[in-house]
Amino acid sequence: MGEETMLIGGEWVASSDAATSDVLNPATGKVMATVPRATIEDVDRCVEASRAALNHSDWKNMDPAQRGRILNKMAQATYANAKSLAVIESNNNGKTFREALSEIRYGAWTLEYFAGLSDKIEGSTIPVPGNRLNYTLRQPLGVTVHIVPWNFPLQLALRSIAPALASGCTVIAKPASWTPLSLIAWAKAMDEAEVGLPTGVLQVITGSGGLIGDALAGHTGVDGIVLTGGVPTGQTVMAKASENLTPVTLELGGKGANIVFPDANLRYAAKAICFGIFMNAGQMCWAGSRLIVHEDVHDELVEAVCAEVAKWKVGPGMEEGVRIGSLVHQNHRTEVMEKLSAGLAMGGNVVCGGNIIEGDGAFMEATVVTGVDKDNLLFNDELFGPVLAVTTFSEDAEALALANDTPFGLLNGIWTNNLSRAHLMARDLESGMVSINEYPITFPQTAFTGWKQSGIGVEQSQDAMRFYTKVKNVNVKL
Repeated sequence: MGEETMLIGGEWVASSDAATSDVLNPATGKVMATVPRATIEDVDRCVEASRAALNHSDWKNMDPAQRGRILNKMAQATYANAKSLAVIESNNNGKTFREALSEIRYGAWTLEYFAGLSDKIEGSTIPVPGNRLNYTLRQPLGVTVHIVPWNFPLQLALRSIAPALASGCTVIAKPASWTPLSLIAWAKAMDEAEVGLPTGVLQVITGSGGLIGDALAGHTGVDGIVLTGGVPTGQTVMAKASENLTPVTLELGGKGANIVFPDANLRYAAKAICFGIFMNAGQMCWAGSRLIVHEDVHDELVEAVCAEVAKWKVGPGMEEGVRIGSLVHQNHRTEVMEKLSAGLAMGGNVVCGGNIIEGDGAFMEATVVTGVDKDNLLFNDELFGPVLAVTTFSEDAEALALANDTPFGLLNGIWTNNLSRAHLMARDLESGMVSINEYPITFPQTAFTGWKQSGIGVEQSQDAMRFYTKVKNVNVKL
């Protein structure tokens, strides 16, 4: 792709000191492109341009229905460019082209969904004593920073950019330093499509998360921060944001469980369990990285899971028939393998996989470990790779206790044909999302939210709009 630039103040620019970073294709280890390594000066320029765009009448006073039309144009341009963006995503992240294309189309759908909400941000009138009129306004939060992860680089960027723009906020998007290319390409596509965004409303800045991410999170000119990432990163960003009491939405880690009862459809469950942990090479916050299965069906289900994933070809994401692509970076693969080794030293049996795949890329075998008890690192830690830890139970109460025995609470799955059991388990699971007889699943109109250390706030759905608007109460003495 060559030498890329950043979008600041309506212009595509290099960093202020002309420094760049290499971006790799993790399937080959080769350099794909270079991107600017931004400076603190670039951060200040970004925030100033974003504030100017927020205050300009073209955006602040725009008919909200017109904002919706702009988002719809952005959605259509995203659909139109989905295949070329998916090629970039696959090559830069390592995921399969099929997954990348599906994710980018989901991002376009998200833009469509929030386009429809832009003119439905309503206040209320409140009955109060005396001759008074009392009402509320919901106004844009302001300058919003979006710190985007490397596992779903464009989809998760659009997940928060869409409601921010629909609410009338301005956006500074900071992609992960390993995977910045799809977001840059998307922003260029929006420029070329002439969707109607005023200058400075959308900006993209690239560079070090430690330097640029921290500088944005702690900037006095920023009104809200959205981060998807790991717990340590979330803690760092929240600490920086606290200096200015800047509100945050954090979507962090997970240690999701698929809980399988004896009356479940095991063949269907096995396929979904594989999707839940081996899709995107397991690099997902909502991955079903734990399988909590009734002892009566343990052997049958594990055999079905191993048989299913054996059909999944591993290789470069752009190759025909590949179902599991490369991990994002060899350094990340090393971390996954170190955690796997440490967990196996605590117990467990590898029944399939367990090894790296030699070569230039960052490939790893899909791995299933049985006999994992609740004190094992594999039960407790988020490996963020294609490793499934299997634990058995005998009673419903034991299954619930095991599923909840984690500091995380993002998505859990329940597999049963017993209606009462399904709803009681869904009620009592300590997670923001529960899926029954399907995994993993979400929609733009449904809340994506984590409990406990899985996060703060809500992505997607109408609830997300509440973060991007401030409530103002107005009292009038008549």
